[in-house]
Amino acid sequence: MGDKANAHPGAAGRAVAADHPASVRNVVLVGHSGSGKTTLVEALALTAGAVNRAGRVQDGGTVSDYDDIEHRQQRSVQLSLVPLEWDGIKINLLDTPGYADFVGELRAGLRAADAALFVVSASDGVDGSTRMVWDECAAVGMPRAIVVTHLEAARADYGQMTGFCADAFGADDPDAVLPLYLPLHGAPAPDGHAPVTGLIGLLSQRVYDYSTGERKESEPDEEQLPLIEEARNRLIEGIIAESEDETLMDRYLGGEPIDIKTLVDDLERAVARGTFFPVLAAAPATEGARQGLGTVELLELITGGFPTPLERAAPQVTTIDGRARELQPCDPDGPLVAEVVKTSSDPYVGRISLVRVFSGALRPDETVHVSGHGLADRGHEDHDVDERIGALSTPFGKQQRPVTHVIAGDLACVAKLGRAETGDTLSAKDDPLLMEPWEMPDPLLPLAIQAHSKADEDKLSQGLARLVAEDPTMRLEQNQDTHQVVLWCLGEAHADVALERLRSRYGVQVDVVPHKVSLRETFAAKSGGRGRHVKQSGGHGQYAICEIEVEPLPGGSGIEFVDKVVGGAVPRQFIPSVEKGVRAQAARGIAAGHPLIDVRVTLLDGKAHSVDSSDAAFQTAGALALREAAADARIHLLEPVAEVSVLVGDDYVGAVMSDLSGRRGRVLGTEQTPGGRTLVRAEVPEIEIGRYAVDLRSLSHGTARFSRRYARHEPMPAQVAERVRQQETDGS
Repeated sequence: MGDKANAHPGAAGRAVAADHPASVRNVVLVGHSGSGKTTLVEALALTAGAVNRAGRVQDGGTVSDYDDIEHRQQRSVQLSLVPLEWDGIKINLLDTPGYADFVGELRAGLRAADAALFVVSASDGVDGSTRMVWDECAAVGMPRAIVVTHLEAARADYGQMTGFCADAFGADDPDAVLPLYLPLHGAPAPDGHAPVTGLIGLLSQRVYDYSTGERKESEPDEEQLPLIEEARNRLIEGIIAESEDETLMDRYLGGEPIDIKTLVDDLERAVARGTFFPVLAAAPATEGARQGLGTVELLELITGGFPTPLERAAPQVTTIDGRARELQPCDPDGPLVAEVVKTSSDPYVGRISLVRVFSGALRPDETVHVSGHGLADRGHEDHDVDERIGALSTPFGKQQRPVTHVIAGDLACVAKLGRAETGDTLSAKDDPLLMEPWEMPDPLLPLAIQAHSKADEDKLSQGLARLVAEDPTMRLEQNQDTHQVVLWCLGEAHADVALERLRSRYGVQVDVVPHKVSLRETFAAKSGGRGRHVKQSGGHGQYAICEIEVEPLPGGSGIEFVDKVVGGAVPRQFIPSVEKGVRAQAARGIAAGHPLIDVRVTLLDGKAHSVDSSDAAFQTAGALALREAAADARIHLLEPVAEVSVLVGDDYVGAVMSDLSGRRGRVLGTEQTPGGRTLVRAEVPEIEIGRYAVDLRSLSHGTARFSRRYARHEPMPAQVAERVRQQETDGS
């Protein structure tokens, strides 16, 4: 690489189109917040000729020809597509959020891409969450490269950072993570820091100087060659180790010179296979410059080393009724199969769907079938409808540039798909198909909300429906027990963005209220009660008397009703009435207003009147009897307990287990998993893990994940129950 000094950049201001999958590269940028992903995208756009001037720093944000501060802030929390053209190849750059709260957008980017650029700050290093994404890419064999940014920082050390990357990403084979270039330093500043002004190609042994704002190529000085010899030899050995030519290593070790074209070809094949992971350096262009440091080299790697969509097998596809369907990889002439990877709303255009086409071609104004798996537990409906698509366009910042069609392997935006949501499949209306969904992270941070005013209440349901349509990582719950509307989010930043979108996009103002868990009540010991409902007010009166006995049952038993009336004291036709009244009162609660569970209610005796007894009277008597039994008994407040599984690095196992114990949790066991991680299983009261998604991230520095599922209700400790009752009293 480094042998294409004069590529053919795309012209600024026009839509970038592709006519064949071989001329497309889909690349997702991954890295923690502040690593420089968006700045790198802007630098690549400048070098490729998509914009005419470098970004400038203004009010704390870089502003480009195609962007502004507000839009840049939106991009920091959502997936963004920036298409470029270089050397006749269309490059779709998918810029992903660096915040852990928006991992759903990251997963969508991974789904739409065929290769990944991991962006690492030379001053900050590699964080745990980035390592986890690297492992996800490794699991599916996605090709990857690493870009080191922020070389201008005073404490930046490129050589040290490439070593850190090898340690972090090359656990199985450190020699598969190696730099392709070494930095060329300029004259030291007064503080002693020597800025990076260019790169030295280890394979080409050429110097690429960016100090003038434009890449200039030259021969290295004699004193520079010994400095790169060790790194060059290690790189060559690493490339040869991945070569399909098994004789190459013996020839190299035997002293035979290896042609650089052979090495470059083997390098590009190894990168495309996902077995070699080159490290490069990049920096944005200065004001007035045409190219940023390392951007030409990076574009050459993307076009020459990253795979085309033809080299990626499509996700599993089935018919609507579940029968497997075989598709050729990225066939432009095959049946239409496309997927919505992002949904957004524009105040003027309406809903806009970012779509990756996996097979066939998409054209404006045609009718397609929209099918979705449905995420009913997250407030998403199942889809199986035909829709007419609107205009097709390719995005660039806030602009939408029209295109005439989108071929297999490419990405574009589709306007006015009113029913399609993120994750849905678009296919031909006469051949409807369904793609296997990608893994969605489970939202585990509850946000209970209520409308701020009557006007907001009228708009709330529609606003929430649109919100969850855009974001499948968000779950909407209408809790029947607590009567709360709950948005389940991935973290605090995710929740803040949801509230802001409700307010600014959909004009709905909401108030956040304390989240309630679904508590229950039960009897602690056997008790009895008598219900007497006798009234006479002229005409037919009301007469019903019943005596019951209540006893506790094991957890999970529900409510059991037993009839032991003898001698017809309660007529047979009114016994179901007593049961109905008991169950209705149990649902309303008997002490603190929480549903009663796990008891046996036995009807022992009663009295009736030949004229004044009725179904309604015995329902009332049954309810009164249960309330009287509760008045003379000790009532337990039951809390939901969750089974929690935490996957955490070995370094944080002790801290996680200690934290779970502090939440009244019971650790059930641990299990070693690959990659130096431990699975901790525990049972924890749900009232103690409302903010666990936030607390665990802080505790493990973003390296742990957890899942939870309801296990059962069990008695709450007396002191905790008293505190909860007091809070409920204060709240009322």
